[in-house]
Amino acid sequence: MKEPLLPALKLTLLTLVLFSGVYTLAVWGIAQLSPNGGEGETISHNGKTYYENIGQSFTEDRYFWSRPSAVSYNAAGSGGSNKAASNPDYVKTVQERIDSFLVHNPGVAKAEIPVDLVTASGSGLDPHISPKAAQVQVQRIARLRNLPPEKVQALVAEHTEQPLLVLFGPERVHVLKLNIALDNLK
Repeated sequence: MKEPLLPALKLTLLTLVLFSGVYTLAVWGIAQLSPNGGEGETISHNGKTYYENIGQSFTEDRYFWSRPSAVSYNAAGSGGSNKAASNPDYVKTVQERIDSFLVHNPGVAKAEIPVDLVTASGSGLDPHISPKAAQVQVQRIARLRNLPPEKVQALVAEHTEQPLLVLFGPERVHVLKLNIALDNLK
């Protein structure tokens, strides 16, 4: 009994030190080398500070809308809704988002609404939408801001980020940066 117990305790203590101490310090040290010392990138606009990597709620018609959030954009409670596509409550929520989008975007057909405008991301905090999700909102924003649609489309194109190394992931548009640029238009 004593023979296997001692090596097990030693191994437990070693892994405790490695994973609770050494690993944690290594990750913290690497984070200190990143921009802003691992505290996250921030953007300041109109006297408010926002975290760049956390989605923001934009519901006013004069702004590009963000991807819906299952956690009300609360980074402390990151997560999806965990409801299946067959769940009646989930289907109802998505249908309500579709109906609301159609009311605020006359002239857009239901089939033209990109899925990322009516479904939440896995984390519920995605700060990006697809270029198609931005393009489908251009007419509404141009009309409400008295801008030519071409100018708003050019702004979307300017703020479309390419995939990492032109290979990993889809093109995407950072909604907060796009809306700040929209506010800065003269």
